[in-house]
Amino acid sequence: MTSEQGHDLTVNQWTDISSRLRTEIGEAAFQSWIKPISLSHRDGDIIRITVPTRFMSDWVNAHYSDRLTALWRDQDASIKSVDVTVLPDRYSQARNEERENCTALASSYTGPNRRQKGNSVQGEDKASTISAPVDPRFTFDSFVVGKPNEFAYAAARRVAEADIVPFNPLFLYGGVGLGKTHLMLAVANHIRKVSPQRNVVYMSAEKFMHRFIRALQEKNTVDFKDQFRSVDVLMIDDVQFICGKESTQEEFFHTFNALVDQGRQIVVSADKSPSYLEGMEERLVSRLNCGLVADIHATTYELRLGILQSKAERIGVEIPSKVMEFLAHKVTSNVRDLEGGLNRVVAHAQLIGREITLETTQEVLHDLLRANDRRVTIEEIQKQVSQHFNIRVSDMQSARRARAVARPRQVAMYLAKQLTARSLPEIGRKFGGRDHTTVMHAVKRVDELREYDPMFAEDVELLRRMLEG
Repeated sequence: MTSEQGHDLTVNQWTDISSRLRTEIGEAAFQSWIKPISLSHRDGDIIRITVPTRFMSDWVNAHYSDRLTALWRDQDASIKSVDVTVLPDRYSQARNEERENCTALASSYTGPNRRQKGNSVQGEDKASTISAPVDPRFTFDSFVVGKPNEFAYAAARRVAEADIVPFNPLFLYGGVGLGKTHLMLAVANHIRKVSPQRNVVYMSAEKFMHRFIRALQEKNTVDFKDQFRSVDVLMIDDVQFICGKESTQEEFFHTFNALVDQGRQIVVSADKSPSYLEGMEERLVSRLNCGLVADIHATTYELRLGILQSKAERIGVEIPSKVMEFLAHKVTSNVRDLEGGLNRVVAHAQLIGREITLETTQEVLHDLLRANDRRVTIEEIQKQVSQHFNIRVSDMQSARRARAVARPRQVAMYLAKQLTARSLPEIGRKFGGRDHTTVMHAVKRVDELREYDPMFAEDVELLRRMLEG
């Protein structure tokens, strides 16, 4: 057999193996991990294959190496192993070629505006010009720690203080105004303070998308890649914004891989855990789940009181304890509303020249307090849903799995997530001590049913209006 015939045979075997793997692991996993593989050559009893990145090489070796070897042996019993190596980075080659071209052009230009080598502008790292402003007020010291956020705080602090990347990425998620952005900015501020030579880029996912679109319009994607893939720490806030935006996800996916391969830190935030980001590609979800996922729960009374006390100390204003306690009890929606309410009370007192009292606080914040008063309790939701579906309230906490009970229970969990500030674990405890993942599944299932069952969607909407009214 000639070498050419041997190569054709090996290619045919790889085609068969790929087809079998597609059936075994599913289309999404196949597209993420197997399709990018290229057959290199056969080296005696070893099959050599290549992948685009080191991250992918590690993943294929960890999850598919044994199966690949077994499938090759089914094709040819003489094969002993499959070796996975990383292809040369085509992007790096393109970038180097562009730099060489730019250098050649620059060397032929001697005009008055030519930048000399070593010039401070020339030496400035391009990554520093793409970050959004980082407010210096947001530090770890100004972050009030309590049970709902202590894990996320500890994880963020570890990332900020570590010399070597501890987990990649750090994924922070939670509701609006609970402190995700504060922790991200605290990480950025700490790293810039202790390691000013490191390039830290913080921006919203929306800003990332707009920069990518502009690079496409200007046909300057190589420069875009150069900017984002040369940073030391990339922080993307509200990543749920790119859900459903395929081209942006594709670029973020490759940027993510490139930075992980280089051992650079990535920090991401969203309003939901990676697995529940609808419209996010599965391969990107798997990347986001690879590191450490930390939830920030809704605040407790004690944490809200601590936040108010810390805020009062920072602005140097004496606030009566009764006012603090009243606000901590009444404003439960999120930390932004809480701090915003305190700002309004203080500003009113200083501008009008009146003392801060419980009465003036109620007067100034009448709209905010009324909005929070409208918030229903989980018990009210359970009662209303039970009446609507004609089941007993006790069924909400029971272990019964019959659809006539399970579906109303899922609806009640869904409404509890939508209409209260309670965390997923807190909601689960109110439904017979169920796990937070059960609540997450219920929310997802109700969302799905609302999409294709108009009558069910009408029921849910009617319940929502009754509870809010």
